[in-house]
Formats: sequence, structure tokens, C-alpha cells
Amino acid sequence: MNTMFLSSDYQYFDMHIGGGDFMLNPIVLRVFSGCLHVVLILIIFITWVWQRLGNNNISESQSHVIKRGKPLHYKLSMLCSLCFALSNLVFCFLNHFYWYRSGWSDEKGITLFDLASKTIAWLVVSIFLHSQYEKSGRNKYPFVLRLWWAFFLLLSCYFVVTDVLYYEKHQFLETFVWVSDVVSTIIGLVLCYVGFVCKGEGENEHLQEPLLNGNGINGEEIDKCTGDKTLTPYANASIGSLITFSWMSPLISLGRKKILGLEDIPQLAHFDSVRGTYPIFESKLESYSRGSKKITTLMLVKALIFTTWREIAQSAVYVLLYTFASYVGPYLIDTLVQFLNGQEQYENEGYVLVVAFCGAKLVECLSQRYWFFKVQQAGFRARAALVSRIYNKGLTLSSQSRHGHTSGEIINFMSVDAERIGDFSWYMHDPWMVIIQVALALAILYKNLGIAAIAAFISTVLVMLANIPLGRWEGKFQDKLMKSKDARMKATSEVLRNMRILKLQAWEMKFLSKILELRNIEAGWLKKYVYTSAGSTLVFWSAPTFVSVSTFGCCMLMGIPLESGKVLSALATFRILQEPIYSLPDTISMIVQTKVSLDRISSFLSLDDLPSDVIEKLPKGNSNLAIEIVEGNFSWDASSLNPTLKGVNLKVLPGTRVAICGTVGSGKSSLLSCIFGEVPKLSGKVKLCGKMAYVAQSPWIQSGTIEDNILFGEQMIRDKYDRVLEACSLKKDLEILSFGDKTIIGERGINLSGGQKQRIQIARALYQDADIYIFDDPFSAVDAHTGSHIFNECILGLLNSKTVVYVTHQVEFLPSADLILVMKDGRVSQAGKYNEILKSGTDFMELVGAHNEALSTINSAERGATAAGDDSSDVASSKNDDTKLEKATAQTANSDDMGIEGQLVQEEEREKGSVGISVYWKYITEAYGGALVPFILLSQILFQILQIGSNYWMAWATPVSEGVEPPVGSSTLIIVYVTLAIGSAFCILSRALFLATAGYKTATSLFNKMHRCIFRAPMSFFDATPSGRILNRASTDQSAVDLSIPFQVGSFAFSIIQLLGIIAVMSQVAWQVFIVFIPVIAVCVWLQQYYINSARELSRLVGVCKAPIIQHFAETISGSSTIRSFDQGSRFQDTSMKLIDSYSRPKFHTASAMEWLCIRMDMLSLITFTFSLVFLVSIPKGTISPSVAGLAVTYGLNLNTLQAWCVWNLCILENKIISVERILQYTSIPSEPPLVIESNRPQGHWPSNGEVDIHDLQVRYAPHMPLVLRGLTCTFFGGKKTGIVGRTGSGKSTLIQTLFRLVEPAGGNISIDGINISSIGLHDLRLRLSIIPQDPTMFEGTVRSNLDPLEEYTDEQIWEALDKCQLGDEVRKKEGKLDSPVTENGDNWSVGQRQLVCLGRVLLKRSKILVLDEATASVDTATDNLIQNTLRQHFHHSTVITIAHRITSVLDSDMVLLLDQGLIAEYESPQKLLKNKFSLFAKLVAEYSMRSNSSFDNLADVGK
Repeated sequence: MNTMFLSSDYQYFDMHIGGGDFMLNPIVLRVFSGCLHVVLILIIFITWVWQRLGNNNISESQSHVIKRGKPLHYKLSMLCSLCFALSNLVFCFLNHFYWYRSGWSDEKGITLFDLASKTIAWLVVSIFLHSQYEKSGRNKYPFVLRLWWAFFLLLSCYFVVTDVLYYEKHQFLETFVWVSDVVSTIIGLVLCYVGFVCKGEGENEHLQEPLLNGNGINGEEIDKCTGDKTLTPYANASIGSLITFSWMSPLISLGRKKILGLEDIPQLAHFDSVRGTYPIFESKLESYSRGSKKITTLMLVKALIFTTWREIAQSAVYVLLYTFASYVGPYLIDTLVQFLNGQEQYENEGYVLVVAFCGAKLVECLSQRYWFFKVQQAGFRARAALVSRIYNKGLTLSSQSRHGHTSGEIINFMSVDAERIGDFSWYMHDPWMVIIQVALALAILYKNLGIAAIAAFISTVLVMLANIPLGRWEGKFQDKLMKSKDARMKATSEVLRNMRILKLQAWEMKFLSKILELRNIEAGWLKKYVYTSAGSTLVFWSAPTFVSVSTFGCCMLMGIPLESGKVLSALATFRILQEPIYSLPDTISMIVQTKVSLDRISSFLSLDDLPSDVIEKLPKGNSNLAIEIVEGNFSWDASSLNPTLKGVNLKVLPGTRVAICGTVGSGKSSLLSCIFGEVPKLSGKVKLCGKMAYVAQSPWIQSGTIEDNILFGEQMIRDKYDRVLEACSLKKDLEILSFGDKTIIGERGINLSGGQKQRIQIARALYQDADIYIFDDPFSAVDAHTGSHIFNECILGLLNSKTVVYVTHQVEFLPSADLILVMKDGRVSQAGKYNEILKSGTDFMELVGAHNEALSTINSAERGATAAGDDSSDVASSKNDDTKLEKATAQTANSDDMGIEGQLVQEEEREKGSVGISVYWKYITEAYGGALVPFILLSQILFQILQIGSNYWMAWATPVSEGVEPPVGSSTLIIVYVTLAIGSAFCILSRALFLATAGYKTATSLFNKMHRCIFRAPMSFFDATPSGRILNRASTDQSAVDLSIPFQVGSFAFSIIQLLGIIAVMSQVAWQVFIVFIPVIAVCVWLQQYYINSARELSRLVGVCKAPIIQHFAETISGSSTIRSFDQGSRFQDTSMKLIDSYSRPKFHTASAMEWLCIRMDMLSLITFTFSLVFLVSIPKGTISPSVAGLAVTYGLNLNTLQAWCVWNLCILENKIISVERILQYTSIPSEPPLVIESNRPQGHWPSNGEVDIHDLQVRYAPHMPLVLRGLTCTFFGGKKTGIVGRTGSGKSTLIQTLFRLVEPAGGNISIDGINISSIGLHDLRLRLSIIPQDPTMFEGTVRSNLDPLEEYTDEQIWEALDKCQLGDEVRKKEGKLDSPVTENGDNWSVGQRQLVCLGRVLLKRSKILVLDEATASVDTATDNLIQNTLRQHFHHSTVITIAHRITSVLDSDMVLLLDQGLIAEYESPQKLLKNKFSLFAKLVAEYSMRSNSSFDNLADVGK
């Protein structure tokens, strides 16, 4: 019996006609079927033309109704039509191919006519469905189409009946006939079900909606998705949906129609969210640690395994299935070759082999997809649990533990180590999978080659051993790479945090060079790593060839006959062995890296927390004392022999006001910190009764709106909120801001003045309605008027009945206290009421004496002004200015009616749509102009040719079966094979080296360009850009460019070349493969295009959603004391969990979308493979050489993997290249003006006089924001001292920023000694000016590097400067002297000491123009006087511009400039301004004087 799948139909026709029944005549039936399908084509064409002509008559509202939904299972009907068309196409070509060889007849022509008409008709139907329903979304199929489906079903059933009758009569039926008819019947059933049983989605509701909405439905509204309000379909998906990943289809479909946003991504299922994962992880970790603080790596691993055990177990089953299924092909190849050679062992053996091959491939594809999905799912869960645990640990760290790790290092635990542990899930099954793979491979080799399998085993072991040192080197280099990256990121984080001071001091390029030096160290390790990886690549691609040469050579030596079937089976086995050989060292390396990350995280989690027993917290009313400290000894460093605070005894009654004063560094802030448990307690007892609120000395402001910062998690109560705003003098500020309290504050309050930040902090504390309030010198950052208002309204007003403890350097606020504590050298040197301690010691007398000295200055100035008399014209002028100010304020408040785009801080910009070809072009041409690219491609092409050539040689040169004479001798066979192998190894080595070089050079170039652009960006860029965004590019995106993208670009190009190679081999055997391959590739490309829009935006969302986690964590670390003091830890943990899930959502759906695509690609490639197998077993024996056919199958085994790999690589590349796109965004930031303009450089002695001339100066921070300075015109005379005063937010600091050109004028200009500062280079300007900034800044390093970062001065000059700023003795006490360490942010120095270091910097620089921006805000009055005297002594010939909140700091100025709402209210000498009692300056002085005197008068009254 003929065993071919297809054979001549003439017997069938002849016999059937012989039956004599016209209705059973197959020729009649085929003609009838073909004609019906031609009619169907004409009907669809006429319908389409009719709809096109009538389309213009459809009203707008009707079109909206049409667009509301799609018919249910629309895609199924389209897919069925397309598949039926393709199946008929396959039958058509197969019949044509066979009959072409065996002869033609009329009956065969009729059959071809039927098949061709079916193919065209059903292809037209599928196109019609796609065009009509993809966008219009009609709810019903046309009646004619449904009628056709019903008729087609009946016709198909009739054909099946005729097939059965014919078989009963003749006991024979061609396979092609019954397969075709059964498929037609199944298709008809499905289409009838879709057309008649199913209803349109929401059909009834959509019919009613236009009646409910008279305006019709807006097409844009349809696209709005509330995905973030719904649960992911994965949580409730059916078995079929889970198998095919169809639950992802709605999201992918949505992404094709619109650009996905985070709001479109569904919420994770509870078991995948951090809220479901973290409690399991935490409970297990606690049970393993058994109450111990020490968390070992083993405990961490056990907890992670338990948290993800279900996914681990399921993926292990899939790995097992995949491993066994992948070896079925190599096992059966020899059998297939023997079958093709005519050695058929049983009937229909060919079809059995086809089923075995394809069934194994199906199992392999499905199990691989679920394996990949489940391990990623496990990784996401592990990462989320770890990140949450690290965040919670950061909230509870003790101060000593905190100082042991910089914020950059702690952030790396979260952003790098936790991510790496999550990624390890890919590798977790590899160790045991390798053993099974090698065992199966050896079993197959033993079956085919006998004892020579031992040679294969030995050579495999040798290759693995060769990989071990490479793997070890890779691990070592990567570890060094990570450590050097940590150091760079730490430095980058610090620089970004302090960019303002760097630009003011013109140090940014020096710090850029430091970062580039750190990068050079990192790049050195990167270079070693990528070249070692090139060696690994050589081993990976050469391993199968090396093992095969060893094995076949051993066969020759041992006399084992080589047959082409066995050789091909061995080659296929070696190719599978390639993966475990390569992945083992990679897995070992990953295990080592993961172990390092686990060790780092476990050691961090084992750090000491703040002890819970430091303070005893009691509910309100449970004690008659609000605060009690008994014999308290405290130290920031628990191991130090010298405690920070010694012998503290304090009892504070509820409702008491306690003031703390003392000189800089005396322990005032430490005393406050010990009250709420921040300082480790060495001995004693601390009790706290009631709820507490804390205001830190350095304002801690969160990113977000002003309202959110004030409410701080509390509900909005409008009356209470308004009272707090009034008490904190914030109402006027909010009126000026275009968005009021909805204004988004930049990172660390960057777009607020120091005073505004402090007042928002105070408002936050007041709104909490606590029992105990702790203020750490909040009045120093605000002007005298505001400070007085806040003290009266807050401390004496709203908090009159509360317990208040406040530190202050302003003596005038002390008499109002019920208890004053004077600190000196960590002890309470005096305690009592004002009068009592004034008489009992010298420490307090010194502070009061300095204050009285300042007051006497005011009084003498006032007396001088009074003696000179009043000037009525000044009064009129002042009043007129007031009127102008009021008008201007109203104008500013109302002029900026802008949307959210007017905010300073915008949402992170992300590119939308497809990644531009320019991004790819810039990337590949970045290194050497792309000169290496042709060499890389040429190397790969030659490698592919040599690989195919060597395998083709082995298949051709070995006999098909035993007893057949081989074409060449055994020595020739091996020599040629070895030669080809060496050639291919050389090609792969050159390819790997070229690729590594190009990738390394490109990464280095992009890094340098991005960082140079960032450092040259204007200050407005840093004001509007949270540092998390920049750090994300400098870490995550740069890592992708360093390590992933070069190999991803290479992999895509190489996979295309490999795929073309396989197709070339298969087409040599059977060109008919193209019949299926071309449409399959077309569908693959369509699928890829369908998928890529969603995948691309999901990947971008992953990048965008990671930065908020890092930023929130960084903010939490810096404000942990405030968070703990407000007892808000749980709220911040909740926010962190939301951010973690917001990051996990796009990440989870990105992985799912990839599997959605890959499973479809695998199925399509399986069609190609199946077709080629069916073709090979169906053609007559001897038509094709069995050896070459076997070679085609050997390559075909990889076809599904490679075909999917090509598209997968393209998709991954599109996702990864987004990192390049994001870096390129930051290489095109608008730059500041040039640092140096060679054609216009000032002379060396400029400025010689120091005269600053300001003309009609107008300044705004961004084009969309209002003017801050609105037409200032004045002159600061050379060598004179000018004081600038004004209410907080009046524009004082903005004026200084404009002087330093941190902000460029919107109009007008500033000239120094006749040179317009806008006409010279920035460094020429900034290096000639000096500034002591408002926020004292110190960098991690040493005392020397903080005073002299540019290394311009000798040690003697530095010591001299330290002595002048009263820090010499303090530094000499330290062990390292000038090399004493300074921790991150200068945290081991008090704020006042940091301010003195800033004074030391200007003393070293000795510029002609000196600016003091509230330089003495953080020091006591005595130290302030000392600083002023130092400045008078050393800068008496310089132009000194002083911004001060203390009136005493500007009274001895030659001129005073008073700003109000960005306008000059007054500008005159202080004496003249004080003459006019109506002047604003006189009022400020009078208020300051009255406030101070009244405090003492009240005290005197109390004393009497």
C-alpha cells in the first residue's frame, strides 16, 4: 500500500464515478465547492465597495455607537479563517508538487481549482474581518457572512458523509481527502458558534448609551483605561488562558491603540504583590532568627525560598519536562535517517516519527515558556520582599549604624543587590539541570557511538574546567566592577545633592574630574570583564566543535564506524550540550555574585536598630511629668570613652516652655535628640508622656505639594489648616505662588527659600496637634519679623498649653521660657529661669553679654538717626512704594493662571512610540564611527558558513548505513573537519573581541558625554529634576549600556545570520519549505509589531517607576529622625509598598507579554518544522539524500528556538535600547553659558574696585514661571558693606544667585567694575567671587579637602584660616588633624561648625567681593559677633554683600537694600533709613529692638 501522505487521486475519482450516483460524484462536488467560493469572493468584494461608498453617509453619532465594542470572539473567527486558508494553500502546493512529478489529469486540475479558490476566499474573509472589526468594533457579523458559515458547515458535513460511504465501499481513502473535509467541518462548527450563539460584548448596554448621553461617545474617552483600579486577569484566568498567556491579550491590544501609562497597568494579584509576599517573608525571617538581631545569609535564603516555594517547585517540573523533551529530537535523528534510507521498521513509521518529533517540540516549547515565566515570577516576589525589608530597616537604623553606611551604599542594597537576587531566579535550576542534561547526552551518545561516549564526557568535563577560571575571573572582575560602581554612585549622589554650592564655588569641573577618575577605575574593571566574557564566548561557540572533534577522533582510533545518522544525532546532542557547558561557569559566577549580595544585605539587616528601651513612652495623662531624664549619659558612638552628653537630669512639667542655649558644638541638638531616643543611651532613664512633634534644625521637606508636607498624613481640617498657615506666616507666600499650597516642591525643597522650608516644617509640626513639641533652632532661618511672629503666634499662642522644648541662639526668645538650660561641653552647665541663671554663672552671662552688645549697636544707631531729624519726603516715598508693592503682589498672584505644566518639578519625561532609528544609529556609530561593525558582521557570517560547512562535510563524507563505502578516508574526514573547526573558532574569537571593544568604547563615550552635559547643565535643570532620575541613568541605564546592550545588539544580528543559514540548509533539501516559512515569518513579524508597542511602553514604565522608589528611600533615610519622632513609620512603609508594587506591575506584565509573544512564535515555528518533516517522510525514497535530509532536520530542531530568538532578541533590544535613549536625552540638556570666553577674559586683577551695578534686573526661574525680581536698579559701591534684608521669599537669595549667574536675567544686567557679567565666562566670574551659603555644606572626605578642594593652598594657609574661623583648636583635637575624616553631608560636624568651615573657605580665597547668604543663621550671637569681627578685620577693603535675618548683622553696613516681593522697597544707608520712622527698615529694627527689650522688661516685671 502506498504510504505517502499524498498520492494520485485518479483511482479515487475513477472508482467514485463508477458508483453511478451523481450527488456522490467527487468531481461534481469539487466543482460545486470551488464555484461557491468564487461567488463568496464576489459577494465580499461587492459588500466592501458598498460600504466604502456609503461610509460618508454615516453620522458622527452613529459612528460612535459602532465604535463601542467588538463582536465576541472576533479574533477567533479571523484566526480560523486565516488558518483554513493557509491549510488549503499547503494542500494546494503539496498536490501541485507531487503531480508535477507524477503527471497531470483533468481531475487533478479540478482539485487544484477547488483548493486555490478556498485559499483565496478564506484569505479574503480573514482580511474582511480584520478591516471591518479591528477598528469599527461592530457588534454583529453581516447576515450574508453568517449564512455562508451555516451553508459551509452543511456542505462540509455532506463531504464527510461521502468520504465515509466511499471508504465503506472501497476500503480505501486518501489521507488528503478526509483530513481536508474534517478540518472544514471543524472550522464550520467554530464559525457557526461564533456567528449564531455568541453575542457582542455589552451589546445591550451599548445600544442604550447614546440615548443616555446626548453628546454621543467621545472616542478619546473609550481609550481611557482604569487598569490600575482592576486586578490583573492572571489572577482569575482559565486554564486555556494560562496555557496560551491569552490573559495578556487585552493589555497588549490596548497598547497597540494607545500609549500605555501606569494607570493602564492592572494591579498585581495579592500573592504577587508586596503586601502578600512581605508578611510571609518577614514571619519566616523572624521565626528563623528566633528573636536574635543577627540575620545570617542562610536565614535569608530559607525565608526567600519559603516565600517563593510554589513558583520554585512548579518551575522545577517544567525544567524537567523541557530537559527530557529537548533530547527526543537528537535521539530520533538516526532512526529518521535510516527511514529515509528505506529501512522502514513498521508501517507508517514516518508519520509516527513526525508525531514524536513534533510532540516533543510542543512539550519543549510549552514547558520552556512556563519555566521562564515562573522563575521570573519568583524573582519579582523575592525582590519585592527584600526591597521592602531593606526599606523598613532603613527606617529603624541606629545613628551609629547609619553613619557606618552612606545613603548611596544603602540605596545600592535596594537598587543593585536586591535586583541581582531577583535575577538569580533565572539560574536557580541550572546546577541540577546540568547534571541531567549531561547524563541524557551521554546516554544518547553511548547508544550511537558506544564507548566513544567516554571521550565526549571527558572533553565535556575539560571544556567545563576551562570555563571555571574564566567564570572565576568574570566573578572577580564583576565584583570589583560593582564595588567601583558603588564608589562612583556614592560620589555622584553627593555631588548632585550639593550641585548648587559646587557651581557657586566653580568647583563642578573639579568634582566632575573626580567622578571621571572613579569611572576610569570602573572602566578598567569593565574592560577586563568584557574581554574575559569574549573568552567565554569563544568557549561557548567552540565547545560543540571541540567535543565533536574529540569524539569522532576517538571513534576513528577505536574503529567505531561512523554513519551519517549517528553523526547527525551526535552533532544535535553536542549542540544541546553547548548550553550547560557555557552556563555552568556563568551559573557559578551568578551564585557567587548572589552570595555576595545576600551577605551584604544580611549584614545590613543585622545592624543595630534604635533600641526600643532608650525612652519609655507613656500615654498622655499617665504621668505628672511630660519629659523626665534621670542621670542620663548619651553618646552618638556607644564605644566612645567620652560621652556626647554627660549627667543629664531634666524634669519638664506638662505645658512648660523649655529653652536650650549654648555655644556652637555644646550639645544642644544632641540633647533634643536624646529626648526622642535618637542618641544611644549609655545609662540613666528617659520618660516621655504624650504624642510628640519635632522640627529639625536642617529642614527636611518631602517631594510633593506644600499641602502634603503640612498635613503629613493627617486628614484636612480646613479651619485648623488655615490657623496653622496664619501662625507660620505662610499665607502670603502661598498667595504669591501660582499654585498656592498645591505647588509641587522639588527634591529637598529645592524651589523654596530656607525660611519657607523652615516655616513649612513648623506648620507640619503644629498641624499634628501633639502634646510635646521639640524645636531645634527654627528661628535662625527666618527674618527677624517672621521669627518674632512665629514665636508669638506658635510658641506663645497656639502652643501656649503644650509642652515646648526649643533650642535658640537668639537670646530675646529666652525670657519667655519657664526653664532655660545652658549647654557647655555636653553638660547642662546652668538651669533655671532667666534671672536665676543670669546671676549664677558665666556661661549664660557670655551669651547675654553678646546680645546686649548687639542691642547697644541698634540703640546707638537709632539715637544717631533721631538726632539727625525726620525727613518727610522719605515718608511719602515709603508710602508710595508700599502702594506699588501691593499692586505688584496682586498682579503676580493673578497673572499665572497655568495648568500643571507650570509646576517647577514635572513628571519624568519619557519618549513615546517606537524607538527612533537615530537612537540605534547613534549607538552603533558611537565607537570609531561604526568602523568595527562590518568586521563584526563579517566574522559572524564566516563563522556561520564554516559551521554549516563542517556539519555538511560530516553528513556527506560519512556513509548512510553500515556496509556502504565512505566517499573519503577517515584521516581526510577528521583533518578537513578540524580545519573548518579551527577557522570557525578564529572567526568567533575575532567577533567577540570586536564586539567587546565596540561595546566598551561606546559605553565609555556615552558616559562621558552624559556626565559632561549634566555638570554643564544650568541650575534650573537640577531644581526641576529629582536626583533619583539622574542617578537612575547613571546606574541602571549605564549598567545596561556597559554590560547588556552590546551583546543584545550583537545577538540580534547574529541570530538573523544564523536563521538565514538554517533556512539556506533546509531549502537545499526542500525549497518547498518556503511555502510555509514565508507566511509564518510574515505572521511572526505581524505578531512582533502587534506586541512591540505595549512591550516598549511597559519597559519605559519600568525605568520611570524605579526612580520614585529610590527617591522615596533616599528621602526617608535623610528624614528618618523626623519620621520616627512623628511616629509615621507605618505610613511611610505603606507608601514604599505602593511604589514597589507600581514598579513590579509593569515589570510583571513585561515578562508576561514576552511569554505571550514567545509561545505564539514557538507554535508558528513548530508549523514550519512539522511541514518540513511531513514533506521529508512523504516524498519518494531516494529523491533526497538521507544524510542531507537528516542534516536539515538537525538544523530544523533549532528552528523554533532560533526563529523565536530572532524576534525575542529584537523585542529585548527595543526594550534595552531605551536605556541608550534615556542617556541620549541627557546628552542634549541645554548647557550653561561657557565657563571661559577666551576672547573676553577679564584682567587678572579684576575686580579691583568691586563695584556692582544692577540695572533693571528681571529674573524668573523658568519661562513658564512668574518674575521673582521685577526691575531692580541699584549700585553696591566698591569696598563698601551692603546689607540686604527683607521678608522670607522677597528675592534676596535670588539676587545672589543672579550675581553668580546660577540664574540668567530675563531682562536687565549686572556689571562689576564696568564689565557686564553676562559677557564673560562663568568660571572667570565665580572664581573672583566668594560666598558663605545659606545651607552650610561639607563633603565626604577630609578637613583639608573640604577647605581646599582645588588643592591650591599650603597646610600653613589652611591652619591660618581655621584659626581665624575659630576651628583650629577643634581640628587639632582630632587624631587625623587636617586629614580627619568628614562623613557624608558632614554629619559628624554640627551645623554651626559646618558654617564656620564655609567661613574658612572664603578666608582662604580672599576675594574682592564677598557674599554672606544668612551665613550666621546657625550660630549663637557670640559666635556671630566673632564672625562679623573676623570679616571686618580681613575683608575691610572688599565689597561685602550680606543677607541676614539678624538685624545686628547689617546695622554696621554702609548701605541697606530692603526687598519686598521682588522690588526694591528701600535702598539707603542705615542711618538715613533709621531717621525715617515710617521706613520699613526702621520698623524692622524697632520691632527687633522692642521684641528683645520687651522680653527683658517682662522679665523685670516678673522679678519685681
